[in-house]
Amino acid sequence: MNIDPDSFADEYWSRQPLLSRADTLPQDFTDLLDLDAVDELLSRRGVRTPFLRVAKGGVIRPATSFTRGGGSGAEVGDQLADDKILDLFADGNTLVLQGLHRLWPPLIDFAAALRAEIAHPVQVNAYLTPRSSQGFAHHYDVHDVFVLQVCGTKRWQIHPPVLADPLRGQPWTDRKAAVEQASSQPPLIDTVLEPGDALYLPRGYVHGAQALDGVSAHLTVGVHAVTRFAIAEALLAEAASDPNLRTSIPLGTDLTDPEGAVVADEIRATIVALGSWLEHADITAPGDRLRRQVWAQTRPAPISPIRTAVALMALDDQSVIALRPYLDLHWRTSREGIRVETATHVLDLDVGTASTLEALQAGHSVRLGDIALDPEAALDLGRRLLRAGVVVLV
Repeated sequence: MNIDPDSFADEYWSRQPLLSRADTLPQDFTDLLDLDAVDELLSRRGVRTPFLRVAKGGVIRPATSFTRGGGSGAEVGDQLADDKILDLFADGNTLVLQGLHRLWPPLIDFAAALRAEIAHPVQVNAYLTPRSSQGFAHHYDVHDVFVLQVCGTKRWQIHPPVLADPLRGQPWTDRKAAVEQASSQPPLIDTVLEPGDALYLPRGYVHGAQALDGVSAHLTVGVHAVTRFAIAEALLAEAASDPNLRTSIPLGTDLTDPEGAVVADEIRATIVALGSWLEHADITAPGDRLRRQVWAQTRPAPISPIRTAVALMALDDQSVIALRPYLDLHWRTSREGIRVETATHVLDLDVGTASTLEALQAGHSVRLGDIALDPEAALDLGRRLLRAGVVVLV
């Protein structure tokens, strides 16, 4: 099924699976990754652990079974060993290339664009499974996934959640018996994915997959949804400012008796104190904390350090800058000036830079000579923004 983004958000996102066939989609996924690219990553790029996992029948192989040093001048001992990987793959092991949104250029760009579109952190893994093999037992994920079948075929069986919308601290391994029971029931979806097919699974849906004829390769795009529980955690972290919540429990309170009267009274008093604090809580600090947490899980478009450093030496009033693609930028104005924050930098700027920041954030390019500052101040602003990775040269 081909579905527009608004309908997907309203009807499927975190609600129910969605199966889309290749003939309903605009293109296949070989522009993102193919088997030649996988071979290059496994043999020529010096990839190290933990960017690869190897598994068979639900058993994870130790990293020493597929790594060794890289030889003279590259003695790092945990680099992927192509001959070991060949032997394991020929023996029916599944290969999981992890974190490809940091390794493979097409997926770096794809993940950054997707994250900017959906506003949740994104990761990309690739699964390579030999014919008639299964790397992992039935399980559920604590993040939403988009499965993009690149080549070969794989049979997927999808079952209802045993825990709706599990959080990161609620993995399937804590509910093995329930997952095994769910996987023994008739599936909601029993289908074979072929090249170009896509499958969306909200977090929590129990699933298992087995390769059929030939090598199966698929991409799993994991979406780490930001939840209201994450907001609650950010609020609670700020609640430490309340002296009523920092009060010690009375000496002699028997905490080994959680149903005891004294403990119950303390819990009720804590609920009252927390409720009172929440009624007057400032949302700015929890919002800042949540933003920093999301920033830590995301990355804007790559920049070119060497080319940019060389260009800095030739910067003049004709130089043109633009906001770094997919960069999250936050800034506040005060009497003292403007504080600009990104995931990695904090800049204190003159209040006169506001119009420049507004233009950049609106997606416009800015010529340094057009900035409403004196020429040297405009050049200095350009240098500072470039060195902090806030802007790029056009």
